Amino acid sequence: MVPYKHEALTDFSKEENKKAFQEALKKVESELGKKYDLIIGGEHISTDEKITSINPGKKDQVIGVVSKANKELAEKAMQTALETFETWRKWPARLRADILFRAAAIVRRRKHEFSAWMVYEGGKPWAEADGDVAEAIDFMEFYGRQMLRLDKGYECLAEEGEHNEMYYKPMGVGVVIPPWNFPLAIMCGMTVSAVVTGNTVLLKPASNTPVIAAKFMEVLEEAGLPAGVVNYIPGSGSEVGDYLVDHPKTRFVSFTGSRDVGTRIYERAAKVQDGQVWLKRVVAEMGGKDTIVVDKDADLELAAESIVYAAFGYAGQKCSACSRAVIHEDVYDEVLKRSVEIAEGLTVGEPKDENYMGPVIDKAAFDKIASYIEIGKQEGKVVFGGEVDESKGFYIQPTIVADLSPEARLMKEEIFGPVVAFSKVKDFDEALDVANNTDYALTGSVITRNREHIARAHRDFHVGNLYINRGCTGSVVGYQPFGGFKMSGTDAKAGGPDYLQNFLEAKTYTEKL
Repeated sequence: MVPYKHEALTDFSKEENKKAFQEALKKVESELGKKYDLIIGGEHISTDEKITSINPGKKDQVIGVVSKANKELAEKAMQTALETFETWRKWPARLRADILFRAAAIVRRRKHEFSAWMVYEGGKPWAEADGDVAEAIDFMEFYGRQMLRLDKGYECLAEEGEHNEMYYKPMGVGVVIPPWNFPLAIMCGMTVSAVVTGNTVLLKPASNTPVIAAKFMEVLEEAGLPAGVVNYIPGSGSEVGDYLVDHPKTRFVSFTGSRDVGTRIYERAAKVQDGQVWLKRVVAEMGGKDTIVVDKDADLELAAESIVYAAFGYAGQKCSACSRAVIHEDVYDEVLKRSVEIAEGLTVGEPKDENYMGPVIDKAAFDKIASYIEIGKQEGKVVFGGEVDESKGFYIQPTIVADLSPEARLMKEEIFGPVVAFSKVKDFDEALDVANNTDYALTGSVITRNREHIARAHRDFHVGNLYINRGCTGSVVGYQPFGGFKMSGTDAKAGGPDYLQNFLEAKTYTEKL
């Protein structure tokens, strides 16, 4: 197997790349408004009830109209997946991995096209969309290789005259519930990790971005994935989602999204239903309230850049986004001033027009973020941004709120939007205390030249992904396995060496010779 280095990002400063992307945008725009069916066992099923996907940056533009599943169709999908599992689980790991490699090659060839879909359906700027597609490719390449490694099993100790081995086997039918904010990368990674390990999948895509998931189904079919291995069933969480999480034949649930939904799934999946003969596994990746700590001897330009770009990339709609800047009092004013200057250079508008920041995803997100900005005006001082406009799309200006108490709501609660809270501390001890004072523990960053402080952060900054002298976003598959502690989730470490074992059972075999 050829070693794999992560997928390169596109350099849009090159005119040929820029032109190719503009052509992809035109192609996708010509396909907007089409209808998409459910896919169960390879059968395309149209329903009367639909999900209408819109462009969050241009509310009157319909991206696609997607059929919506109900409980009866969810049950049909479950029975199909159960039946398909009996054949799919017997496929050699190598052949399952080959399908991932083929799918990665297809997406690589259609890279700009998939990015363009995200520009329109997810409101992603060019570079963010390009990174999303690159990550999807990385997941397929990485998980395919990881499955080949796991397929070798584990070499056990044995007494003389005895043979022992431990190997991994697929579990059954999994329910995959991905988020809208990485509508290709995370949806793809969650799906193919379950598939390459020999399980079958009921894919309930995010209702904001179901067209991108439908396009990915085209890729899986072209790559040779048998019908029924992945069943595409968009639907409401309260109807289809709850039904499948509760289902006695569901073997595992893989979820990425909000804390409220994640904890609800965790609780429901814990109940053993009539006819259920196993404990369901749950992989739940949830929220973050991520902090960049700036020490008194930090590179202050690096600190300001790290805060601004980690806070406002994709309008702050990342669980890893910088939501809090905790800064030593000696350098607080300078870092705040420079952060405002950098933020002033950011452009906000339709992503297709090469703006740095686009809209937030929908009306509910817009209203929530706007309400937090009002809270920020009471708790601290809005020194930059704060303007909101939903006349054409759901636009919120990048917003910096300064002089907040560590106990302020803006410092404790997940906003999931382009709002960053600044708080002043007297020393590094206090900085770590503030950094650790939320229910979340996903990502964090420390900007410092002090080696002793770096060592202390390494030990005491309680996050799943810690970065030193860089921003707190941008984990790469295989480089920084991703997942957090506390209410950030089950720390499954997507893109890491242990992730696939969430979807496998270990079996020990002993033979007396």
